[in-house]
Amino acid sequence: MAIDNAVAIARAAYGAYVSKDRASYFARCWPNSQTAERFEFILLVQSGERVFVTYEARGAGGHRFRNTEIVTVRGAQIVEVEVYFGWNLPHKAAVGSFVEEA
Repeated sequence: MAIDNAVAIARAAYGAYVSKDRASYFARCWPNSQTAERFEFILLVQSGERVFVTYEARGAGGHRFRNTEIVTVRGAQIVEVEVYFGWNLPHKAAVGSFVEEA
C-alpha cells in the first residue's frame, strides 16, 4: 500500500464523520457524530498498516478535546480503531505544568 494511501483513508474517515456520510465503521460511534463539527489533525503517521492519528476536535456548542487513535487499514478499508481518550481543551494545566490530584 502506498504510504499516503492509508493516511488518506484514515483522514477521509474523519471527514465522513463530520459530514455525516454514514458507513459501517461508524455503527458504534455514529450517534456521537451529531455533535462533531471539526477535526484538526495534529499528527498523522503511518507505520505499516497502522496510522497514528492525534487530533483536536470541536463539538457542538464549542466543546473541544484532544484524542489519539490508531487506525488499521487493510485493502483500502479500515478494519480496526483503537481510541485513547485525551483531555478537554483548553486543558486545566498551563503549558509546562500539571494538575494536582486530590
